[in-house]
Amino acid sequence: MDFELAGQMQDGSHRLTQRVYYEDTDFSGFVYHARYLHFFERGRTDFIRLLGVSQGQLHAQADPTNAVAFVVRRMEIDFKSPARMDDVLTIITRPQEVRGARMMLDQEIRRDGDLLSSAVVTVAVVNGLGRARRLPETLAAKLGLDD
Repeated sequence: MDFELAGQMQDGSHRLTQRVYYEDTDFSGFVYHARYLHFFERGRTDFIRLLGVSQGQLHAQADPTNAVAFVVRRMEIDFKSPARMDDVLTIITRPQEVRGARMMLDQEIRRDGDLLSSAVVTVAVVNGLGRARRLPETLAAKLGLDD
């Protein structure tokens, strides 16, 4: 697995660098608002990857009641300033809280240190049947948050 592509951990947060491509923009040349969801998702996914957790392995349990998946339950996004084609963005993900079957994350998208967008994300933890389940203790420990 190439961890360089997955960003880096720094000061308790995850940082992922992404370039804005033409496909990310709308007719105005700005990043289309829904594309920010993609950038935030990549940040969350690579954050988990750098914790040493394979989401593919979590999903692929023989018994679906033991499987673990993450589902965005709630997301509050604040758009501050637009990104444009060829901008280099930094997606920052910080864990805030773990409670039973959910975790809360703060995310930011920055360009040259300037805040472009921020999000507060509540992620539900479910099993392979789509039912709520507690976050596995090993992952909760890697997040460094008390349940």
